[in-house]
Amino acid sequence: MIAFQHDASYERKTLVLLGIGFGLLGFDRWLMAPLFPHMMHELGLNYSQLGSLIGVLGVAWGLWSIVMGSLSDRIGRKKILVVTMIAFSLLSSLSGLATGFMSLMLLRGVMGVAEGAFTPASIAANSEASPPARRGLNQGLQLSMLPLMGLGFAPIVATQLLQVVPSWHWVFAISAVPGLIVAVLIWRNLHDRSVPESVVAQAPAARPRWTDLLASRNVIVATAAILCAMSGIFVIGAMVPTYLVAVLHLDTRSMGFVASAVGFGGFLGSFGVAGISDYIGRRLTALIGFVTAAVLLYFFSCTGPNPQVLFALLFGVAMFSIGLLSLLSGPVATEAAPVGLVASTIGFVSGVGETFGGGVAPVIAGFVAQHFGLARTLDFALCSLIVGAVIALFLVETAPRRRSTSVSTGEAGCNEIAAAIPRKADASL
Repeated sequence: MIAFQHDASYERKTLVLLGIGFGLLGFDRWLMAPLFPHMMHELGLNYSQLGSLIGVLGVAWGLWSIVMGSLSDRIGRKKILVVTMIAFSLLSSLSGLATGFMSLMLLRGVMGVAEGAFTPASIAANSEASPPARRGLNQGLQLSMLPLMGLGFAPIVATQLLQVVPSWHWVFAISAVPGLIVAVLIWRNLHDRSVPESVVAQAPAARPRWTDLLASRNVIVATAAILCAMSGIFVIGAMVPTYLVAVLHLDTRSMGFVASAVGFGGFLGSFGVAGISDYIGRRLTALIGFVTAAVLLYFFSCTGPNPQVLFALLFGVAMFSIGLLSLLSGPVATEAAPVGLVASTIGFVSGVGETFGGGVAPVIAGFVAQHFGLARTLDFALCSLIVGAVIALFLVETAPRRRSTSVSTGEAGCNEIAAAIPRKADASL
């Protein structure tokens, strides 16, 4: 493996720019939800179509994360980051010009392509700028900006802007400005950590095949585990607001207060869970995350209309569930990747999880709600988290601190054995 000299200033610059960029990605993705009540009357939309508009972006995101991760490994991160950030910012703005359901579906689908392409390239670029001992924390900090800005601040900003601009069309238009600014800053400040030509000439190894990543045990385990984590939190995110109103009979204000726990809990968990894994290991952190999220979700499903208790429990569920997404698609995927396939691996793990966990699982939950009752959707999410805990047991530990500790302990044990051999031999004489 080729070692690059670490640049702390570049590490911080990369983390800030990609963190803001990933936050804007989440902001543009979830901006439609708080604006939808204003859009539906003007465009003649219904709640079923809202689900389709959210789902099409998730499916496109997942599929193109897989495809574009491989391209990022071949042509570098910077070009993809700049082009895709400009693209999804402009597409978000164009959503304000939509005239109906089909035009919105097309715009949201293409936006999902751009955001899906941005994801693996940005996580890989962050990894390359970070020292191994801080990889989990840095990737978690970057990924934490999506729930914070997308699920936490987007509803607040959207509703406040509606008080000062003529209509929801203007809110979409304004949303493009921050993304375009960050795209320029990425172009000016980031660079691809390319391999020097002299090194390539000395070691003309064959380019790795994309399918090589499937030979890594942790890639398969992480993909299965992130399916469970995404199925859990995406079903919760989609169904809990309606559950709070229809089943627990909370008023709109209380429902909004409780539902906001997903965004703020997810923000803390995204960097907290991944950061802790740098110290206690990826496998143990994943297991604790799944088990704790499942236990808290069980108590949430048993709690009555108490907004404060519901908020605290949902905060914990989101903190661990969304934290697992950062852990599995960030440091676990990065450290499981074959040489030369980092972005491909990240794209595969997050893409498969997004496609099925973000696209298919909410559809299944809708079927469950329709035929067995809305409350049973929480049981579906709970089962997903329990299965994820079982799958996490099969992860191989890859955290640098834990591996170095194991190696040091092993070497110490070997030295003790070697030192004891001469003493036994002398004793026998």
